[in-house]
Amino acid sequence: MPNLIRFLLVSAAISAAQAQTPFPTFQSLQPIAFDNSGPALRQNTEALKPFTVAGEHGVLLGQQNGAFESWILPVKILSHLTLQADIEGYGVPIDVNQESAAIEVRPDRTILTYAHPGFTVRQIMFSPNDAPSGTGPLVLYQFDCLHPTDFTFRFTPELRWMWPERNEGTPSPDWVSPNPQDPHTAGGFYILHTDYPDLAAAITIPGAAPGILAPYQERPQVHPVELKLHIDPVRDRNKLFPLLMAAGITPSTATNAALAASLSRLNAAIPNLYAAHAASWKELLSTATTIDTPDKTLNEAFQWAVISIEQLKTKTIPGQSSPPSGEETKANASQERASAAPQVPETALVAGYYTSADSARPGFGWFFGRDALYTLYAVNGYGNFALTKSELEFLIHRQRADGKIMHEYSQTAAAIDWQAFPYMYAAADSTPLFLMAVADYVRSSGDSAFLTEHRDAIEKAWAFETDPAHDTDHDGIYDNSQGTGWVESWPGGMPHQEIYLALLDQQASAAMANIERLLNDSTQAETAQHRAAAIAQTINAEYAQPAKGCYAFSHNADGSSDRTTTVYPAMDWWSGKPILKNPDSCLQQFVASPLNTDWGLRDVADNEKIYDGMSYHQGSVWPLFTGWAALAEYRGNRPLAGYQLLMENANLTRAQDLGSVTELLSGDFFVPFGRSTSHQLWSSAMVITPALRGLFGIAIDAQSKTITVNPHLPASWDTAQVMNLHLSSETASLYFTRKEDHLEIFMSPTEGDAWHLRSDTPGATLGPLDQALFKKLRIPLHTGLRVPLPPIEVDESAGPYADRVIDSVSLLNKPPLPGARTSRIRILQADYSDRKLVLKIQGLAGSDGIVTLIRHYHIDPKVASDSSASNGTSQESATISHRDCDADPYACKSLPLTIHFPSGTGSGSDWQTQTVTLTW
Repeated sequence: MPNLIRFLLVSAAISAAQAQTPFPTFQSLQPIAFDNSGPALRQNTEALKPFTVAGEHGVLLGQQNGAFESWILPVKILSHLTLQADIEGYGVPIDVNQESAAIEVRPDRTILTYAHPGFTVRQIMFSPNDAPSGTGPLVLYQFDCLHPTDFTFRFTPELRWMWPERNEGTPSPDWVSPNPQDPHTAGGFYILHTDYPDLAAAITIPGAAPGILAPYQERPQVHPVELKLHIDPVRDRNKLFPLLMAAGITPSTATNAALAASLSRLNAAIPNLYAAHAASWKELLSTATTIDTPDKTLNEAFQWAVISIEQLKTKTIPGQSSPPSGEETKANASQERASAAPQVPETALVAGYYTSADSARPGFGWFFGRDALYTLYAVNGYGNFALTKSELEFLIHRQRADGKIMHEYSQTAAAIDWQAFPYMYAAADSTPLFLMAVADYVRSSGDSAFLTEHRDAIEKAWAFETDPAHDTDHDGIYDNSQGTGWVESWPGGMPHQEIYLALLDQQASAAMANIERLLNDSTQAETAQHRAAAIAQTINAEYAQPAKGCYAFSHNADGSSDRTTTVYPAMDWWSGKPILKNPDSCLQQFVASPLNTDWGLRDVADNEKIYDGMSYHQGSVWPLFTGWAALAEYRGNRPLAGYQLLMENANLTRAQDLGSVTELLSGDFFVPFGRSTSHQLWSSAMVITPALRGLFGIAIDAQSKTITVNPHLPASWDTAQVMNLHLSSETASLYFTRKEDHLEIFMSPTEGDAWHLRSDTPGATLGPLDQALFKKLRIPLHTGLRVPLPPIEVDESAGPYADRVIDSVSLLNKPPLPGARTSRIRILQADYSDRKLVLKIQGLAGSDGIVTLIRHYHIDPKVASDSSASNGTSQESATISHRDCDADPYACKSLPLTIHFPSGTGSGSDWQTQTVTLTW
């Protein structure tokens, strides 16, 4: 349509609408009573670091300099929003974004503060889930100026569907003025429109006037879209000026009148919207599971991981459903779509967000099957069983006709032929993960009715996984012929059968056996259990590599193996019942320097030929892998390694997108990748799951009302609590107290005292506990667990002795400096025997490291003289200092143990392993 005709038609439509209905009035707001009672993260801004403000209907993605893009899902409304100030009488325009000074992140809002000698501006952002239809995130500007100041907001109009829905080019902005005779009058709004009647948006700030409005006669050129706002320092101080945005995605909602009404409703609703939004977060955090430990960094990271996951809940467009498989007829396809398509919006988890820049894909802002399935273990841990159920049902609604579970589903998938793209069922691992997640949900929540309601979908997934056609080498294991297991590229060609996928198949088989038992089908349960046992035997035969240690990366169709050292054998411990017969070398490899960095685990060891620390699949660090390995170390009874890995993830909470854990980082330097999705779903989950199921060793069986506790608390912790642990329809708290030679664990009463504790820890007993502690906590006297402790424990923190060494000090609750290489010591193994402790510790050559020994008995440990470095040199392996104990070697409960690592080649990456034997 020629631009002149379109301009005339738009003008006529605007005039007609104004003649029929009163022009909306947009108002600035009086100050809102923001909730300051919840958790908060604050720091000085770093211009290029990202922030995310996400909700079920919209998201703001930007950098800490304040520039951002805005989505009313699934449409990008604008991008590159920046701010300029012109102070009356000052004479120099001020780039406000360069004045960005501080960021504060709370569950309910994010605040950026710009500080200049002439003004302070606060940019307050939140994304309410109950915003009026067609609206989404909100940005409130608060101005404190010394002189009258003109602020100019500039942005790029987008009006783009999320990829891969087709888009229609750059939208045309038109200013709708309250005075038809003066198109530049303040108080109106911009309409962003295309050549089609079913997509448009509206944007304004109360009191703002338009910027450049080029007449039709002017030469075609691009002008910035601007909103100009005059601030009077007396009249406008403390007022809130909202950036109002609305979108219409149907012919009826994309009209000027409809969009004007949406803006008006949003403007009027803001105070109530924020109050409800803040109240919902307060309610969620008051009921979600929390931990209280002496490590404040971990407590904070745990709570923010819950928040980060909950922020990634997203509403679908009503009627979204997956197209059926191509094998069906068009008639059957239409019938299946009609019957399967939910007619109300669903709530599901997107994989994460990051700015889309000039594209139409905001990071991993899609619904990802396996990302969500790994995350559901954390969701079950903090007790949002409704979210787990809705996510599982979301996946069931999109299950392929042959039973396969989806992997990727765009937020615009319903509008296109999504099956024509290769993503929805590209991954082989979503199907076994689905069965495992179903079993975990039912075990944790007690919702056995879910199995009956969805039995057909569950058994279809099982039939797909066990189809003989999906085992192309006939070894009894589901293989990569059905899609990617983990890697999407691999030197020399894609793997035939990854150990990762084989271990998932084994655990899914065991999960299905439990599911069938709950469905009272003993025959199918026995069949599934037999399959799990057979797969375990085959894995140990096909993947073992004694000469290299641990297990192979993949098994080839010709019977050979890819022996690359990777993190993927860590999946053996995910479900709690490992099957690898020789796990010790794997557990050492996960924490040793070739795989582990100070910020997490590489997927491929750095001493492999294919290693590249900048590669997505051959060397980068994923917090997901770190979480797998942390849980493996805890469940493999190596708590020192487990805690180090857990804290490597926890430390990422403040490293990039405040409150969230990023997707992946360099394998060589402490820095995220430039395209790393900074608010990543499963990365945050890998703080919660290793903490609850590894550190505290908690496993809940709602069917038997049993809480298994196999704790691995750091030696320096005297107390710890897990509060609001969700047990079916009630909650309880667990309390941990150290009593010299044992750990006492008890829980708050449950209804009818129906729930009980147990432990698999050797020597653990049930019995009466310290009555004084019960009285102090005002809890009725209960029977609890007593878990024995060794005579001497090692605490990885240097604690009060950190100032005694410079190199390789273990500061587990602080991240490395940006750009740093790995330098911290790591404890590979700690083996106790009669009056002896053997430590295997790794550190940089020529450095000293320090840990703390904590004594529970009246003993005086000595370093055995026969210890030596791994390279055969003879030097003292370690020393114990008693200088803080005066003349009495027994006066101190804790002692510093300094480890001396021998000289190596002089390379900065030269690591030495020292064995230290303590006797008493």
